[in-house]
Amino acid sequence: MPAVRKAAIRELAAAAYELDAKVVEGELRRTPQGEWSVGETPLSDWLQAFAGQRVYLILASLEDERPLPAKVCRTCGTEYMGTECPRCREARIRLRGSKTP
Repeated sequence: MPAVRKAAIRELAAAAYELDAKVVEGELRRTPQGEWSVGETPLSDWLQAFAGQRVYLILASLEDERPLPAKVCRTCGTEYMGTECPRCREARIRLRGSKTP
């Protein structure tokens, strides 16, 4: 898997942790009883915590070999890959001393 894609998925998971969202990581498999699990966590148990709530469910494979598409920064016009424009990030750190947008 391209390192940029893997890093983007990990950043997405880190953002979810910061929102105090539930995150589970591991191999997706089906048990002989027909129940889906991620790692050692049965999905039915994991999803039960959200019963009756409106949710987003994001599933991203760390084994996906597709490259991330290049993006164009809406602020400076730089073409980049990843989750944020490196040129704007550098400027933000230089001017504000902050790593977050």
